[in-house]
Amino acid sequence: MDNLTFGLTMLIVGMGGTLITLWTLAILIGWLTRICQSKEEGGSRE
Repeated sequence: MDNLTFGLTMLIVGMGGTLITLWTLAILIGWLTRICQSKEEGGSRE
């Protein structure tokens, strides 16, 4: 494997890993936000 092929492979793997991590964090934050907001709304009604 020459340097160009290795560099392009590392570029694709690095960008893919970053995008997957950001996507996972976005889903986790959205999920936690919905859980916390529903508890606060339920507590303020009583």
